[in-house]
Parts: sequence; structure tokens; C-alpha cells
Amino acid sequence: MSQTDAIIIGTGVIGAAIAFEMSKAGWKTLSLDRNSQVGHGSTAGSCAIIRMHYSTFDGTAFAWEGYHYWRDWAEYLGLPEDADIAQFRETGCLVMKTEANGMLEKHMRNSSDLDCPFEEWSGEKVVERLPVYSLDSFAPARRMDDPEFGQPNGRKMTGGVYWPQAGYVTDPALSAQNLMDAAKQRGAEVRTGAEVTEILTESGRVSGVKLATGEEIRAKVVVNVAGPGSAIINEMAGVLDDMTIKTRPLRQEVVHVPAPEGFDFENDGTIVSDSDIACYCRPEHGNHILVGSEDPECDPHQWCEDDVNYNHDFTDQWTTQAMRYAQRVPSLGIPSKTRGVVDLYDASTDWIPIYDKSNLPGFYMACGSSGNQYKNAPIAGKMMAALIGYCEEGADHDAEPLQFELPYIKRTINVGFYSRKRPINEESSFSVLG
Repeated sequence: MSQTDAIIIGTGVIGAAIAFEMSKAGWKTLSLDRNSQVGHGSTAGSCAIIRMHYSTFDGTAFAWEGYHYWRDWAEYLGLPEDADIAQFRETGCLVMKTEANGMLEKHMRNSSDLDCPFEEWSGEKVVERLPVYSLDSFAPARRMDDPEFGQPNGRKMTGGVYWPQAGYVTDPALSAQNLMDAAKQRGAEVRTGAEVTEILTESGRVSGVKLATGEEIRAKVVVNVAGPGSAIINEMAGVLDDMTIKTRPLRQEVVHVPAPEGFDFENDGTIVSDSDIACYCRPEHGNHILVGSEDPECDPHQWCEDDVNYNHDFTDQWTTQAMRYAQRVPSLGIPSKTRGVVDLYDASTDWIPIYDKSNLPGFYMACGSSGNQYKNAPIAGKMMAALIGYCEEGADHDAEPLQFELPYIKRTINVGFYSRKRPINEESSFSVLG
């Protein structure tokens, strides 16, 4: 292990992408994960939605770039032809127009500026594509103990915007494993069941990590991609003082319910983001529908002290989400048995990730990415590899942020957008929408 140039903490989809891209750039990387398998942290619980719409131009550009890697996944990885690779299902994504999202004016303008295809759908078109849908409006979102829960407000949904190339990855853990296998082809090493307990420093610079076993591993670069555990790793490194943007683990519940009888949602449905009922959904295997929350004000945020000790059981939040979605789909049956996922997001202060250096030379961060960055993993990996190279060659990224060209769409972005020291981005939705 003495030959390692860089230690990457975390083998989720973004950590694995960073290992792959750094390996391609000539780094000898070692990825560490306390889980027993690659991709089995919060990545495994991801809804793995690949979408392009964001309220910020930078967010849209990054996501539109990211789409192209999933579209050409096998080619991007370069694994043997018989490799078991994750599948990207291009179902499209419909976003309902609401006052909360400004009737999607910003989103459409961003997509137009980037030549990212989209279609405006009338209410009639929505029902034609999704005949189980009702166009009654229910905003604002409420909890079930509110006397007005489930009561239409008298208005109707006017339609939405559809991004035809959006979709989802059927097995997010496998996608992380694919990236790590591709990295290993380039000489990367990985150790699972390895828990980092200390960040080592020497002469004012990172020098490696110490594991729970007492073993010390030396490297001139350490990258924190620990997902919901990222805040703890940053604290170990002593890098919190100059960060205006912090990260915390946030507990989330995702509902799996059967599609209404008579409608094949798995094959004929689409991803839908619906801020009128504060839910998003996507098709799921076995003609199920996966339903997540868009974090409305009425739902208390369930912040956790760490990424180990939290309630893994469903609560009344499961029922609330299922019932909110049933407002839009009146024929939805709510099963008595709860199914779905309880997991954590690594959420930043403004729900936009930190892709940055730190005030400890050699220590880098790709944090605060859960909930809305799965789709960006390949391009985030590429950008982090470029950022680390830029800084290690002596550039001051804080003073002169890296300008990074997105290879597919040929746009240059200011990587300072993702700085740990940025002002809180008021254009953010402050939710899973980013």
C-alpha cells in the first residue's frame, strides 16, 4: 500500500467514479469503505433518477452533461463484453407546472440555452399519457392529521414539462460496482470492511488515514466521499472552520406501492415530479411505483447525529407519502404492508453539493451529494480528478477557481459554484430537487 498516491473514502457511485477518473488520469488510488460491498451505502438506497431539469443554469448544465455517460454506459466503462452492467431505462420525466416551481420558466430557459430537449404538455396531454391521473390541485402539501388533507383547493393543474431523455438506473449499487471494476482495470485498489477513524497530517498537510484496526495508510491526497458520514470525516480532518456550507445526514423514506389495476406503470408510466402534492415517483420493477417526498414545509426534517444510529423502520411518513400520491392517482391501492426504503441523504446547507478542496492541503471533498447528485456521478468524478490535479500542481482554487469544460456539451463551468465557502445559494429549492 506504500505506493498509493490517493486514498478515496467511500465506494458509493460518486466515490467509485472519482476512483475511475483519477485512475485514468494516472493516479494510484486506494478506495476504502467500512461496508462489506462496494456501493452498499446510501447509493444502494438511491432512487437513481437521471434527470436534466434544475432551477440553476449550472445545475442544468452538469445534469445534461451527466446524462450522456448513462446513455453510453458500457462504452464509458470499457469493461469486458460479458460484464454485468447496470441498465439505464429512458422513461422520460414529467414535471408538473406549479406556482412553487415558477411554472418551470427557469427550467425551460436553462434547457433551451443548453439545447436540452423538452416538451410542454397540456393537462389533457398529461391525462392522455397517464390516464390514472387526476388534475385536481391540492397545494399546499399537508400532513394526514390536517383536517384539510386530501381536499382539492378548487383549482386544476394546467399541465407540465416533459424531458424525454430522463430515466432511471435499475440497480444503483451495481452501477457503483461497475465504476469500481472499471477503476480496477486501470490499477485502482479497493478495500471493504475498512473503517477510517483518523485523518493523519504531517507538516500542515494530509498524510494518510488510520483505520479502526490501528493500521496506518499513507498518501499525499485523501478524498472524502463518505456520503452521510462525510461530516464526521471532515471533523476528523479539522476542516470545518472555513466552510459556510456544511453537510448532515438526513433520514428519508421511499414508498413502493403497486400500480393501479389496469395500468402498466412499469412500461407506460414515467418519472413525475409534482410539487403540488410534494411527491415524485418513478416506475419500479414488478409494476410498482416508487414514491419519494419533495420535502414540503409541513414535513419535519429528520436530521441524524451520525450515519449509523438512526431509525431504520417506516413511520407515519410512509403513509403520508402514499396518501399524498393517492390524491393524484385516486385509484391507487394503499397496501397494508409497508414496502420501500429507509435510508440517509448526505444533505448540504443549500442542497447543492460540495466539490472542493479544503483548508488542509491534500484533503478534498465530494460531499452533500445525496438525493439529487446520483445522476452526476460520472461527470463529478471527472471534474474532481481535474480539480485535484489543478490544486496539486500548485493552483489556488479558492482565489482562481478551476474552469472546467464539460466534454459532451462543450460548456465551461466555474467549479467555484460548488465551493465549501460559497454563500448559500438562494436559487436552490432547499429540497431533494436541488
